[in-house]
Amino acid sequence: MKSRSEALLTPRARITGVIYLTYFLSAILAAVIKVHEPIIYSNIVNLVGNMFYIIVTLLFYYMFKPVNKLVSFVAALFSLVGCAVGTLDLFDLAPSSISPLLFFGPYCVLLGYLIFQSTFLPRFLGVFMMFAGLGWLVFLSPLEKYLSLYIEIIGISAEGSLMLWLIVMGVNMQRWDKLAGSILNKNKEE
Repeated sequence: MKSRSEALLTPRARITGVIYLTYFLSAILAAVIKVHEPIIYSNIVNLVGNMFYIIVTLLFYYMFKPVNKLVSFVAALFSLVGCAVGTLDLFDLAPSSISPLLFFGPYCVLLGYLIFQSTFLPRFLGVFMMFAGLGWLVFLSPLEKYLSLYIEIIGISAEGSLMLWLIVMGVNMQRWDKLAGSILNKNKEE
């Protein structure tokens, strides 16, 4: 018989992957629309995409809270601030010197760390996400003009791999339950 958390998290992991995919598709659509239509349509699609990313961020926070509550919280904060900066940028309200990648880079690094430590997802996904996060930060440097294609390939491949893994495989529920159970037992003892 499935545990209560397994009944909740198994579909939630897959839903996280689907929402992540929806975000990716909306970002691609916004880029295509930006070339062919007035910018307002692209901004609307980007705004919807940002809402999907906020939902993904909150789902990841819940998923990785048993691994390390503080790191999961800090990662979520980085992502939410990145979404806020990206949204403000759509309306030309963000300071021009602040790129959302300044927040999404650390978010990917922290998310990669959480994945690597989790044991309920493959460690290679964590390493891949940490490289993606570092790449997004390099994207903000002068090296970007030489490495942008490689950074984009690593970033999209890493995030795409995580998204597809969640959709197809989900998470190892026995390991997630073990982590969540040890947190509950620790809290009861305190």
